[in-house]
Amino acid sequence: MDNLDYGIIGNCKSAALVSKNGSVDWCCLPQFDSPSVFGKLLDDNIGGSFGFEVDDSYQITQKYIENTVILVTKFSNGLDVFEVRDFMPRYYKSAGSYHAPPEFIRYIKYISGKPTVKVNYNPKLEYAKGETKTYVKNDFIVSLTDNELFDTLFLYTDFKKDKIVDGEDLEIKSDHFFLVGYHEKLFVPSLETVVLEYERTKVYWLNWMERTTTFKSYNKQIARSAMTLKLLSYDKTGAVLAAITTSLPETIGEVRNWDYRFCWIRDASMVIKVISSLGHKNMAKRYLKFIINLMPDKDEKLQIMYGINGEKKLTEEFLEHLSGYKGSSPVRIGNAAYKQKQNDIFGILMDMIYQLLLNFNNDVEDGESLWNITKGIVWVVNKHWQEPDKGIWEFRSEDQHFTFSKVLCWTAVDKAIKVAKLLGKTTKLARWQLLEEAIKDDIMVNAWNDKAQAFTQSYGSEDLDAAVLLMESYGFIDAKHPKYVSTVKAIGRDLSNDGLLYRYKNKDDFGLPSSSFTICTFWYINSLFKIGEEKSAVEQFEKLLSYSNHLGLFSEDLDFKTKRLLGNFPQAYSHLALIETAINLSKITKDEKVKGSLS
Repeated sequence: MDNLDYGIIGNCKSAALVSKNGSVDWCCLPQFDSPSVFGKLLDDNIGGSFGFEVDDSYQITQKYIENTVILVTKFSNGLDVFEVRDFMPRYYKSAGSYHAPPEFIRYIKYISGKPTVKVNYNPKLEYAKGETKTYVKNDFIVSLTDNELFDTLFLYTDFKKDKIVDGEDLEIKSDHFFLVGYHEKLFVPSLETVVLEYERTKVYWLNWMERTTTFKSYNKQIARSAMTLKLLSYDKTGAVLAAITTSLPETIGEVRNWDYRFCWIRDASMVIKVISSLGHKNMAKRYLKFIINLMPDKDEKLQIMYGINGEKKLTEEFLEHLSGYKGSSPVRIGNAAYKQKQNDIFGILMDMIYQLLLNFNNDVEDGESLWNITKGIVWVVNKHWQEPDKGIWEFRSEDQHFTFSKVLCWTAVDKAIKVAKLLGKTTKLARWQLLEEAIKDDIMVNAWNDKAQAFTQSYGSEDLDAAVLLMESYGFIDAKHPKYVSTVKAIGRDLSNDGLLYRYKNKDDFGLPSSSFTICTFWYINSLFKIGEEKSAVEQFEKLLSYSNHLGLFSEDLDFKTKRLLGNFPQAYSHLALIETAINLSKITKDEKVKGSLS
């Protein structure tokens, strides 16, 4: 079965996807949202890739070096064995900065025998829009395009450069390297310098993981997800990406495909909340700076999403020359959703600010800015909470009174009150508490549907929505409240399909949804656990974990029948929900799990 069998490598500046056969099929340089230099993922024929060809006697296996994001692809026919160790350099330099150049390294580790390999090096710059020409020079191989825009890419190696460009067989008798970089190097790399980069990068990730909280159950999955979320963060500004890809479809052959190489305030704030609970302050501080820089004034100038450098205009375009992933066009760059109004982002942002103040005590710079933002958010919510919006799922049709949006407006005020108490600011409390009560009463009356016996997607609707499960997580309602228990059970009955959940089943702008949104299944498992169905939650969680790819990575969606990974990859949403669910479930000891499964 075709699947998103890729590993991610990266250095918090950019990232690349390496297939289970060792082919780099997606990489944008010099940063995450730059045009692709390898884009086979979006067009098999013209996208461009960098892989290795061996004969059929070889078995290819792949894994990460434990507690790192160094990806090892092993080629073995028993006698002849070598490994490709892929990574993007990242390590700490003096004066608080990081070495994270726009390049990736393929360190060829000789193991045994006389392995023979052909290198397929085929870069296609600027999304393969025009012709990319490749030339052999003294120190490097250079690829360039000057069709619409001028761009270059450099390959350094200690193999014979002519043989690589001509696609000739190479015999591996010792260690070698490839370095693919956006810039021409001032000093020509050697095997020794590459090994040093490798060791330093390895130590960086081992140190990062050592600072990560450990858990008695599911620690391996939590660790891999935490590293993946770290790879989706952009050091320069503190932005966090939803995914590193664009236009991977929710369903093969359909048009539901979007560019996710941007920072959604919702996704990013949820990521930061989870990562800070694992002990990582730097990511949280960088992201707070990003938010503070976006909100320089005291009025409501917060979009739902931004470019990773804070860009506000993300105009959507089609790349019609690319056929799309498995023929699923159009390929989009940019995202028209940036213009949407989604009232839930204020609650999600406020929740994160509260958690950070709680986790890091007084060790948060910019306390005054955060208090300003807090006051600004309550002002905006007070002014707009009664208005309809596009909701968490970004419906492109008419605005509605979405239950999730209303609950998050309540959350914004609830967490603002808690922040005010933490900071000793009490003058506004009475007014804010009245607002909080008014929003809660409105939701309890208008979001509940007697016929569905559940809180529904929007006021006056009978449609169910998995996002409503988060009412309990945000503290709006107790897990044992009869109306919440009834909602969880109704969503399980109505939205579950072979153990996976729909976001919703009602028609949207593109027809009826036909794949499972992975985060929703995690939310449902979490909710089952909270209402006391712990045994069922653990069983369903372990089944869901088995649907990851061979490296434990998840995309945005899953096919109900085949369990194939679909949608953009790897997806921040899926991995943050995995961590949250695993942390909750790891509170049960293994003995209790065994006891539960026998009862």
